[in-house]
This record gives sequence, structure tokens and C-alpha cells, in this order.
Amino acid sequence: QVQLVESGGGLVQPGESLRLSCAVSGHPHSNIAMAWFRQAPGKEREFVAAINWSAVFRNYADSVKGRFTISRDSAKNTAYLEMNNLGPEDTAVYYCASRINYYCSAFADEFPDWGRGTQVTVSS
Repeated sequence: QVQLVESGGGLVQPGESLRLSCAVSGHPHSNIAMAWFRQAPGKEREFVAAINWSAVFRNYADSVKGRFTISRDSAKNTAYLEMNNLGPEDTAVYYCASRINYYCSAFADEFPDWGRGTQVTVSS
């Protein structure tokens, strides 16, 4: 059974940084693409960033380009989201997702496996 477990969320002040981690276990395949999505209160889930199996391709939402970096350590079956210069608009529950596919995707319905999320709150 595939399990994704996010960690690293918390409360930070505007301008500060956080690094989220997503540990994947139980996946029968190694060529999986991963992504981060987020959902703020009262809003729909939105795409944040994605990375393909080989880490050659990465994709970001316009709202986080230049501030967030997605990466992965395939040996550890872990994906990361480095978030810099955080603002109140980044407050949300952040979810990690995976799919068996070489390429990235920004569409939530293309990811069958999800973590439970980690809360990120940016407030002064």
C-alpha cells in the first residue's frame, strides 16, 4: 500500500522559510512523478510544484516561481519543497501527491496517491 507522509509545516513570520518533506513508502514502482498542492481555507486545492521521476523536469505555479524549489532524493524516496520569502498568501495545508508516470503534472486528478497534508501558517 502506497503511503505518503508530509512533514515540516509550521508557523512562521512573513519573509521566513520552511522546508517540507514527503516520504513515500510502499510504491511498487520507482519511476514516479511527485507534486505538491495546497488548499487554503475556503479555497479549492491548487497546484504548487511538480517534479518528474528523474528530476529533469520541474514545474511551478506562477505564484511560487522564484520562491519555492521542488527537489527529490530518489534513494530516500523523499520529495522536498523549499519555500522562501513566505507570505500570508502561502498559508494553507500542503499536500504531497505521486503518480506512476515519467512526466510532471499540474492536475490533481492525475495523481492517485496523496498524503494527509501538513499545515503551513504565515503570520506576524
